[in-house]
Amino acid sequence: MAKQKVGSAVAVSADSITIDTADQLIPIESVQKILNRSRASVYRYANTDPQILNPPFDPECLNPEIRNDKEAPLMFHPNEVARFAQDVLGIKQVTIAITPPAETETNRLLQALLNELQDIKKLLEAQN
Repeated sequence: MAKQKVGSAVAVSADSITIDTADQLIPIESVQKILNRSRASVYRYANTDPQILNPPFDPECLNPEIRNDKEAPLMFHPNEVARFAQDVLGIKQVTIAITPPAETETNRLLQALLNELQDIKKLLEAQN
Protein backbone atom coordinates (compact mmCIF):
# COMPACT_ATOMS: atom_id res chain seq x y z
CA MET A 1 0.00 0.00 0.00
CA ALA A 2 1.45 3.34 -1.01
CA LYS A 3 1.44 6.27 1.35
CA GLN A 4 -1.98 7.86 1.20
CA LYS A 5 -3.01 11.29 2.49
CA VAL A 6 -6.16 11.15 4.62
CA GLY A 7 -7.43 14.60 5.47
CA SER A 8 -5.06 17.50 5.87
CA ALA A 9 -2.92 16.14 8.70
CA VAL A 10 -2.99 12.33 8.48
CA ALA A 11 -1.06 10.09 6.06
CA VAL A 12 -1.48 6.32 6.04
CA SER A 13 0.75 3.60 4.59
CA ALA A 14 0.80 -0.17 5.04
CA ASP A 15 2.98 0.03 8.14
CA SER A 16 2.50 3.50 9.60
CA ILE A 17 0.21 6.35 10.48
CA THR A 18 1.78 9.80 10.16
CA ILE A 19 0.13 12.81 11.77
CA ASP A 20 1.20 16.44 11.88
CA THR A 21 0.76 17.10 15.60
CA ALA A 22 0.68 15.01 18.76
CA ASP A 23 -2.78 16.23 19.70
CA GLN A 24 -4.27 15.64 16.25
CA LEU A 25 -7.52 13.68 16.41
CA ILE A 26 -8.48 11.34 13.60
CA PRO A 27 -11.98 11.37 12.06
CA ILE A 28 -13.84 8.13 11.46
CA GLU A 29 -13.11 8.22 7.71
CA SER A 30 -9.37 8.14 8.45
CA VAL A 31 -9.79 5.33 10.98
CA GLN A 32 -11.66 3.39 8.31
CA LYS A 33 -8.70 3.69 5.93
CA ILE A 34 -6.11 3.05 8.67
CA LEU A 35 -7.80 -0.17 9.81
CA ASN A 36 -8.77 -1.12 6.25
CA ARG A 37 -12.33 -1.78 7.38
CA SER A 38 -15.73 -0.60 6.18
CA ARG A 39 -17.35 2.43 7.74
CA ALA A 40 -20.03 0.18 9.25
CA SER A 41 -17.35 -2.00 10.86
CA VAL A 42 -15.65 1.02 12.41
CA TYR A 43 -18.98 2.14 13.87
CA ARG A 44 -19.50 -1.39 15.28
CA TYR A 45 -16.01 -1.27 16.83
CA ALA A 46 -16.59 2.19 18.33
CA ASN A 47 -17.57 2.44 21.98
CA THR A 48 -20.83 4.34 21.59
CA ASP A 49 -24.23 4.16 23.24
CA PRO A 50 -27.39 5.97 22.12
CA GLN A 51 -28.31 6.68 25.77
CA ILE A 52 -24.86 7.78 27.04
CA LEU A 53 -22.92 10.63 25.43
CA ASN A 54 -19.48 9.45 26.63
CA PRO A 55 -19.51 5.81 27.74
CA PRO A 56 -16.70 4.58 30.04
CA PHE A 57 -13.50 3.14 28.55
CA ASP A 58 -13.93 -0.37 27.14
CA PRO A 59 -10.70 -2.25 26.28
CA GLU A 60 -12.54 -4.37 23.69
CA CYS A 61 -13.81 -1.33 21.77
CA LEU A 62 -12.39 1.58 19.83
CA ASN A 63 -12.90 4.45 22.28
CA PRO A 64 -13.58 7.89 20.79
CA GLU A 65 -12.52 11.14 22.42
CA ILE A 66 -14.98 12.86 24.74
CA ARG A 67 -17.76 14.71 22.94
CA ASN A 68 -19.84 17.66 24.15
CA ASP A 69 -22.77 16.98 21.85
CA LYS A 70 -24.44 13.85 20.46
CA GLU A 71 -24.30 15.43 17.00
CA ALA A 72 -20.52 15.94 17.18
CA PRO A 73 -18.59 13.57 14.89
CA LEU A 74 -16.63 10.72 16.43
CA MET A 75 -12.94 11.60 16.67
CA PHE A 76 -10.17 9.24 17.79
CA HIS A 77 -6.72 9.76 19.26
CA PRO A 78 -3.99 8.05 17.17
CA ASN A 79 -2.75 6.11 20.22
CA GLU A 80 -6.24 4.68 20.75
CA VAL A 81 -6.44 3.60 17.11
CA ALA A 82 -3.01 1.93 17.42
CA ARG A 83 -3.99 0.22 20.70
CA PHE A 84 -7.20 -1.09 19.18
CA ALA A 85 -5.42 -2.30 16.02
CA GLN A 86 -2.83 -4.22 18.05
CA ASP A 87 -4.82 -5.47 21.04
CA VAL A 88 -8.20 -6.22 19.48
CA LEU A 89 -7.63 -6.72 15.76
CA GLY A 90 -4.24 -8.39 16.20
CA ILE A 91 -2.38 -6.20 13.73
CA LYS A 92 1.23 -6.95 14.61
CA GLN A 93 2.94 -3.62 14.09
CA VAL A 94 1.35 -0.21 14.08
CA THR A 95 3.62 2.82 13.91
CA ILE A 96 2.41 6.33 14.60
CA ALA A 97 4.88 9.01 13.53
CA ILE A 98 4.45 12.60 14.60
CA THR A 99 6.00 14.99 12.13
CA PRO A 100 7.07 18.38 13.46
CA PRO A 101 5.32 21.32 11.84
CA ALA A 102 7.21 23.04 9.05
CA GLU A 103 9.25 26.00 10.27
CA THR A 104 7.64 29.24 9.23
CA GLU A 105 9.06 32.74 9.00
CA THR A 106 7.29 33.53 12.28
CA ASN A 107 9.02 30.59 13.99
CA ARG A 108 12.42 31.73 12.68
CA LEU A 109 11.79 35.30 13.84
CA LEU A 110 10.70 34.16 17.30
CA GLN A 111 13.77 31.92 17.58
CA ALA A 112 16.03 34.83 16.60
CA LEU A 113 14.34 37.03 19.23
CA LEU A 114 14.80 34.32 21.86
CA ASN A 115 18.49 33.97 21.01
CA GLU A 116 18.95 37.75 21.18
CA LEU A 117 17.23 37.94 24.58
CA GLN A 118 19.36 35.08 25.89
CA ASP A 119 22.52 36.90 24.74
CA ILE A 120 21.35 40.10 26.47
CA LYS A 121 20.67 38.15 29.66
CA LYS A 122 24.17 36.64 29.58
CA LEU A 123 25.72 40.09 29.09
CA LEU A 124 23.72 41.55 31.99
CA GLU A 125 24.66 38.64 34.25
CA ALA A 126 28.32 39.03 33.31
CA GLN A 127 28.24 42.74 34.24
CA ASN A 128 26.84 42.03 37.72
